[in-house]
Amino acid sequence: MTALWTSAEIAEATGGTVSAPFEVTGVTFDSREVEPGFLFVAMPGTVADGHDFIGKALGLGAAAALVSRPVDCPHVLVPDVPAALEALARAARARMTGIVLGLTGSVGKTSTKEALAAALERRHRGKVHRSVKSYNNHTGVPLSLARMPRDSVYGVFEMGMNHAGEIRALTAMVRPHVALVTAIAPAHIENLGSMEAIADAKGEIFEGLEPGGTAIIPNDTPYRDRLLKKARRHAETILTFGSGDAEIHAVHAVRADNGGSLVTARLQGSDLTYTIAQPGEHWVSNSLAVLAAVEAAGADLAAAGLALGDMGGLKGRGERHHVPVRGGTALLIDESYNANPASMAATLRSLGEEPVEGRRLAVLGTMLELGDHSDEAHAGLAPAIREAKVAEVILVGEAMRPLLEALGADVPAVLVPDAAAATDALWQRLGPGDAVLVKGSNGIGLAKLVSQVAGGAATCST
Repeated sequence: MTALWTSAEIAEATGGTVSAPFEVTGVTFDSREVEPGFLFVAMPGTVADGHDFIGKALGLGAAAALVSRPVDCPHVLVPDVPAALEALARAARARMTGIVLGLTGSVGKTSTKEALAAALERRHRGKVHRSVKSYNNHTGVPLSLARMPRDSVYGVFEMGMNHAGEIRALTAMVRPHVALVTAIAPAHIENLGSMEAIADAKGEIFEGLEPGGTAIIPNDTPYRDRLLKKARRHAETILTFGSGDAEIHAVHAVRADNGGSLVTARLQGSDLTYTIAQPGEHWVSNSLAVLAAVEAAGADLAAAGLALGDMGGLKGRGERHHVPVRGGTALLIDESYNANPASMAATLRSLGEEPVEGRRLAVLGTMLELGDHSDEAHAGLAPAIREAKVAEVILVGEAMRPLLEALGADVPAVLVPDAAAATDALWQRLGPGDAVLVKGSNGIGLAKLVSQVAGGAATCST
């Protein structure tokens, strides 16, 4: 295997001192992710220090460590490990000769990132690097960059934030040729104070654009013009996606036999008809964003369309499980990773379109970081629940009480304190032919409910 980094390259990038020559094939700061040949980055922490896990990393096959104090193993010694990781990230970006795409947004950024990477991978197998999981913050982005193979044709990087200025720092490292904003919604409004401030924070991604770069903006947002104004200062080309007068828009979109959508999209130079494996109107929008980015990168649009048709659900973001219950099966839709008002409404609409033999149920967890807007935002989900014809709702967390009150007698609902109680409540209600949506902010822990209920259940892609 070609070395990802040599000890000399790491030392040159970080200004560190090498204990002995070595080569590494991967990079991680999580000892649970170590594989043979990896560089273990001993990050400091408020609870634990990465240096304390070097022995474990070596036992799992780590070839060397990046450290701030001498250790008895191959290493590069630096004054500041986080700063060294950022320096290694910048070195990885500097040696990248392909196309780099960056994306952010309040809703759909991880799903869109995965779909975009799959679309590019279709024609360039093994040559597309992407940030994994939701490694999109001040440590995750430099790690993702440091992991990028030197011969990558494309790099796809997700950037997140919960305060102003965070994306500005991340995009300066990523330096994308194409920068995409998926959507603007009241996520992190507790910290940012207003929707306008959220849009401004997301628009920071355009500041890192390479000369001649392309900005891609959602057309279906009240903050479109605000984003356009920001993009004009940094982008040579601006594309909008969505409905209305968007450059990239759906001529028509109908439900497909597989539960997803059949879409004909109008692009800049042609029309493309394709299917989307994932159900829901929000995935039509995601797919248009993907196609806009693929076109901006000069990649193969037909291959991208095929990839969208093959893409299965992501864990916590639409993965679907068939759960055995009392002589039959129920469908569990796992949207447990994160939630905000926009994504809640979108997935509830998808649930309402789901053909069922039994009932539609929903387990909805508290949406975090809404601050003073929390009560209004939670209560505001009531119309979407009614329109989706949800037969019964399990609400998780005291912050869901305004929604319980807003539903009144229209929809049977129960309020429970945590994921464990929600699991018990769901087992009591789930029957053959039912479809249940599980969604909430990650901190509520509904992934545990999914794990326990799905158990050994079969997973399906659509």
